[in-house]
Amino acid sequence: MAIKIEMLRYFCTVAQTGNLAEAANRLGRTQSAVSMTLKQLEDHLGKKLFEGERKNHLSPLGEQVFELALKQVRGFDQTVQSIEMVAEAIHGLIRIVSVPSVAALVFPEVLDHMTHRFPGLKIELRDTDTQQVIDALAEGKADIGIASGYHPLNGVRAVPLFEDRFGLVCAADHPLIQQADPPNIADVFAAPFVRNALCELIGTPRFVEALEGADIAIHNTHSLLTMVRTGRWVTVLPLTVAQFSPETIAFRPIADLPDKRQVYLYQRERTRFKELTDACCDFIAARDYSH
Repeated sequence: MAIKIEMLRYFCTVAQTGNLAEAANRLGRTQSAVSMTLKQLEDHLGKKLFEGERKNHLSPLGEQVFELALKQVRGFDQTVQSIEMVAEAIHGLIRIVSVPSVAALVFPEVLDHMTHRFPGLKIELRDTDTQQVIDALAEGKADIGIASGYHPLNGVRAVPLFEDRFGLVCAADHPLIQQADPPNIADVFAAPFVRNALCELIGTPRFVEALEGADIAIHNTHSLLTMVRTGRWVTVLPLTVAQFSPETIAFRPIADLPDKRQVYLYQRERTRFKELTDACCDFIAARDYSH
């Protein structure tokens, strides 16, 4: 018996809800149908995915299968959605994926410009981290990408879009913002510091060395800024990221940290609607991103 996507979907739903009744309700199926599908999956694997009969505790194998299965279910649903959009895109379709900080800068004006210039155009927008931007381009799931750093890809054109300086990001009333002299790297790491994925783009040796001692890492931007807003924690981010919440979060250059984040615009050379993709990229590239 082959493992089917719906088997993985049923398993993930039960794992998320912790009981058959709620999972069956979400799936629109009977409990017996869901239970039978789980049994088929377990029989195929030859091992139990749950501990006990209540389905509220995953087995060690179940935890690993859940992590893998959830990615596949989400990817499948996203692929189906994209296929349906392509089929419905009589007047064209553009798929754009970007890192969140730049998406907030670019998406509103891109939507306004492209939908007015090309009535009936369908646009699919997604924000995610740099690695997933690159993956989407490489796998043909995006026509345009915006990401931190240069990542050469076959069949994808990359052009510099803008750069922004790294600096201290913390609560607006934090002492490092209020002090007269700009903080240095030592000052920043003397405060409770939270590292993030963008810190890996910084090459200044003193910063790299200090970063190795950072015990807390948060990779979700919203969660990171929530921590910083408390006033206890600080981090280092590019200016555009810090501008997410200007009323509660402050940005300040660090005296001995000259590094800047390089942001690139990526365009697949072969797309279904190349004229539309070219027009969109031209519009994005022509904007002024200086601060």
